[in-house]
Amino acid sequence: MHDTQILSLMISPTGNFSLLVLAAVLVAIAGRQLFRTGIMIWQIMLAGAVAVLLAGSISPQDALRAINLDVMLFLAGMFVVGVALEESGYLASLSYRLFKRARSVDQLVLTILFGTGVLSAILMNDTLAIVGTPLLIHFARKYEISPKLLLLSLAFGVTIGSAASPIGNPQNLLIALGGGFPNPFVTFFRFLAIPTAINLIIAYGILRLFYGKEFGDRVLNHGRESVDDRHLAHLSRVSLVLVVALIAVKIVSVSFGFGSPFGLTEIALLAALPILVFSPRRGEMARKIDWRTLVFFASMFVLMESVWDTGFFQQTISGTGLDPTSIPMILATSALLSQFISNVPFVALYLPLLSHLDASVEGMMALAAASTIAGNLTILGAASNVIIVQNGEKRGTVLTFSDFVKVGFPLTALNLLIYWIFLFLL
Repeated sequence: MHDTQILSLMISPTGNFSLLVLAAVLVAIAGRQLFRTGIMIWQIMLAGAVAVLLAGSISPQDALRAINLDVMLFLAGMFVVGVALEESGYLASLSYRLFKRARSVDQLVLTILFGTGVLSAILMNDTLAIVGTPLLIHFARKYEISPKLLLLSLAFGVTIGSAASPIGNPQNLLIALGGGFPNPFVTFFRFLAIPTAINLIIAYGILRLFYGKEFGDRVLNHGRESVDDRHLAHLSRVSLVLVVALIAVKIVSVSFGFGSPFGLTEIALLAALPILVFSPRRGEMARKIDWRTLVFFASMFVLMESVWDTGFFQQTISGTGLDPTSIPMILATSALLSQFISNVPFVALYLPLLSHLDASVEGMMALAAASTIAGNLTILGAASNVIIVQNGEKRGTVLTFSDFVKVGFPLTALNLLIYWIFLFLL
């Protein structure tokens, strides 16, 4: 679709209704988080999707086509693996292995940042946010460290680290599946690995600047964590090995010109098979899948397709007179709008525009990096932040909006600068 075609799109009455519904959904989500209502985010998004369907803004057939089945199956498969890791106690055991060499607060913070950063490339940042919050609050109380320091380390680690992987977070998964990359792992690593590593170091420096008094000479001694279900833990370990092995096979196959033997969806489903086939707790694992998140994504696809069909988003971007495919434009727009729309819905809207305008690979990587790093600016910028804050409050640790922003604002600015240098200037 060319610029002239985009500008010629007219917004119909049903299109206006879609925009009103989107605005109402965003206000309701923000109000829920600010006023702590009992309404869940997935319920709000589902209500929005039902509203545009009932109003005729999108047909039932188009709504079904809008739901990205690859994303849904991938998330379901990884949720099975994540639940098994947590329920078996194997993830807690892995955490002990990860942190046992951290003998000081400096080493602990660095381990949190880089450890969760690397793990989020495989397990997704939301999974680590769920499991990591109670573990780090436990460390904070045991060693008398500020829980805010450790929770911010977790939030920044899972956000920054997930940027360099096509399966690190939901928005990157959308880009990897919608961008047409033959080897998304290599593409993401090639463009984003080095700046992501630099940004993790910057995060450590910013945290040290704001929480310098916490970094003392105290010695940390960690206790071994036991595994609750050895059989399920064994199957979870097999699933993890499968994820890593299948990713390696995919990378090697494409690199040597043999093509891609399977996609991201197949990797997740194959990894979940050992648990679903051989565990007597398979029914329990299936029930504990985060079905609410799956409903959220299906509903979001329907609502965003309805909004896309209005042409309003395309006209607004084109009406600025700026090139929507330029890297500075993508970085700035992603960082700002993700605070209001949240990064996954933003990518669901912006990605089709970049695809229609044949954006460069660097442009797609800028969208992945900036929409992800936007999560470092405010609590509302990423779902993983909300998970950490809500789980922290359940355990008596309050991380306020201002606590987050005062550290997140300078960090986000520096993070975006680093990605701009690597994607635009180099």
